[in-house]
Amino acid sequence: MKIAKNTVVTLSMNVTDAQNNFIEQTSGEGFTYLHGGYDDFFPKIEEALEGQDVGFETTIQLEPDDAFGEYDAELVRVEARSLFPADIEAGMMFEGIPEGGSEDDVEFFTITDIEGDKVVLDGNHPLAGMALRCAVKVTEVRAATDDEIEHEHVHGDDGHHHEHDDDHGTVH
Repeated sequence: MKIAKNTVVTLSMNVTDAQNNFIEQTSGEGFTYLHGGYDDFFPKIEEALEGQDVGFETTIQLEPDDAFGEYDAELVRVEARSLFPADIEAGMMFEGIPEGGSEDDVEFFTITDIEGDKVVLDGNHPLAGMALRCAVKVTEVRAATDDEIEHEHVHGDDGHHHEHDDDHGTVH
């Protein structure tokens, strides 16, 4: 079966930065997404896979605008240490509302530094501002179910598959 709109595609994928430094690779059964512009995966990779079949392999270069966007310094915040649990450390993630946002605008922030009574939070995706190289191999293609098409994402054995619910399917 060829990859086309409303097919479910499973890939093995190896992701590096532009200098070929390892970032991540798929494990287990691979990375699965609903093909066809459902904001479930990177559009540039979907475009490269359109019309391909199981066994197809390619490497796709994603510039920051094609991946997780440019780094936005306005997404860095400094908050009072007293707002956080005692056992926090750099690298931990917290949900938060961006300045001027509402409860509908919840974002994830990563603690990047703790200095005295201040905590530095970064709302950028950890790979923001980076060009990425994605070496992909198509391992499975199947027709999506009506339910998957209606919900605009892949369903797994339990009825739902939420591995990629964040923007552009964070590389897992």
